[in-house]
Amino acid sequence: MRWNALYEGNQSRSMGLAGRPKAQHALSIAEFSATMATMPLSPKAGVKEVQDLSFLTAKAFASMFRRPFYVRDILQQMDLIGVGSLTVVMLTGFFTGAVLTLQTSKELSRFGAVGFTGGLVSVSLVRELGPVLAALMVAGRVGSGMASELGSMLVTEQINAMRALGTDPIKKLVVPRVLATVAMMPVLTIVADTLGIIGGLAVALNVLHITTNLYLSRAWDSLAYMDLFGGLLKPLVFGALVSVVSCHCGLRTYGGTQGVGRSTTQAVVASSVLILISDFFLSRLILAYTK
Repeated sequence: MRWNALYEGNQSRSMGLAGRPKAQHALSIAEFSATMATMPLSPKAGVKEVQDLSFLTAKAFASMFRRPFYVRDILQQMDLIGVGSLTVVMLTGFFTGAVLTLQTSKELSRFGAVGFTGGLVSVSLVRELGPVLAALMVAGRVGSGMASELGSMLVTEQINAMRALGTDPIKKLVVPRVLATVAMMPVLTIVADTLGIIGGLAVALNVLHITTNLYLSRAWDSLAYMDLFGGLLKPLVFGALVSVVSCHCGLRTYGGTQGVGRSTTQAVVASSVLILISDFFLSRLILAYTK
């Protein structure tokens, strides 16, 4: 009887405690994510975002010159970024050159200058369309992959495990992606420019009935050394922007799998906008030194 009484008393006390409302302490992860998603963008948050991005950029570029160098990871990322993006960049460049030839030839025919189509297409592709479109394709394909991969590693505590084992996540994860993207962007841009000129040549031969010699000679003669220099300088900047912004969005993921999708979207949008903004300033800088 005594033990039964003690048992009934403990059970009643536990039921009474269970009936009481729980203390409201810290928000859960889901509530925190919902709060962050609905929080309005403030100037303070914008400054904090720029500060974090600048800190990540500085630490990534400073880590490039310290051991270990992770050469195998860099080569693997170069294969994923360069070879993996080759098909979409080739298709984008070819049909961009073909459409550009169709559109410009109609206007040039009013002045009897259809023969200058090759020069107009080559200059447009090398100066602007080739670097920008190739960077946008890489941002959509590679940037989203970087953000989702790093975001998944963050929410599953893999990055914290790397820190516990003494490995720098920025040196191991960010630096190989930045170096691989910067190295492969000029190559992809050259491929996009070449396929764009070939696409324009195909339209010029079959639709405009321009000879191959005339088209290619106009295309080559219209290019200057500063055009080639600017066409290879922009991809370097675009590659650094895409990789750093995508890694930054991935490393600040919160909210589980829903947060991974949000970080992926933010990486693509932010990279695309920064590509277009930086293209304007780079073009202004290059044209200022062009005679």
